[in-house]
Amino acid sequence: MRQTTIDLDAVSLRALQWGPKAGPLAVLLHGFPDTAHTWRHLGPQLAEDGWRVVAPFTRGYAPSTVPSDGSGHVAALMDDAVGVHRALGGDERAVLVGHDWGAITANALAAHADSPFARVASLAVPPFLSLQTPRSLRFLPRQLRNSWYIAFNQLPRLPERRAEDLVRKLWADWSPGYDAAADLPAVLEALGTPAHRRAVFGYYRNLVRPWPRVPEPYRRWQGAEMRLPVVPTLYLHGDQDGCLDPRLASLVGPGLPDGSEVHVVANAGHFLQLEQPEEVGRLVRSFVGP
Repeated sequence: MRQTTIDLDAVSLRALQWGPKAGPLAVLLHGFPDTAHTWRHLGPQLAEDGWRVVAPFTRGYAPSTVPSDGSGHVAALMDDAVGVHRALGGDERAVLVGHDWGAITANALAAHADSPFARVASLAVPPFLSLQTPRSLRFLPRQLRNSWYIAFNQLPRLPERRAEDLVRKLWADWSPGYDAAADLPAVLEALGTPAHRRAVFGYYRNLVRPWPRVPEPYRRWQGAEMRLPVVPTLYLHGDQDGCLDPRLASLVGPGLPDGSEVHVVANAGHFLQLEQPEEVGRLVRSFVGP
């Protein structure tokens, strides 16, 4: 594993790297509350297949900087991923893998005609539009209970003050039985300053509130998170996920383009890439190819 810094217009991203220094690019995006270290299994696996793997700490997560424009909009996260592709000289073979908020970003880019990524793998959060079917209503009561944290994260100042307690609870609830001792110190360090915590909780506040508006540089990407993918997409969901109801995975397939796949991973919760690294690695490697 190597580390690098990628300087974009509004943010400087620290990133982990595996594999050759030249070749096709694989960008791996983590979610909340997590870090680039979540890819410590999949990164080396893809590197074995010849991929140049880059896993940034997304905007607001230390050691990446707090974005100067203050934006945590999905469109800003999309722009960062495209900026990483551009800064590292990615080509038309590049692939994108995302988990949780990284999956939201990946799903949105999979739906945008200007995305530079040929294939996308998203873990634990399906494309939003695929859930807008009458069948999803039967899952709504359970999902509303699971999603209490989204409302909590809208509160002023309290989520930042209770960040450590919240992080520990979410990991325990979302991946029951998984020992997160190797993960939690890195997550808490990434949220170590008040400014970084405000930036990270800003993802949720920017998702559900109309203000502040998406900054001008990112508006070309705005709204793609509410469309369906147009490039081949792999969707993976743990069968014991305590965050998003695993039954939601059954709604995803009909909305995906030809060449896509959906798999429910056995004996895995929300952080399935850590709980079942061999199976997740096998599915992702098979989908993106060598």
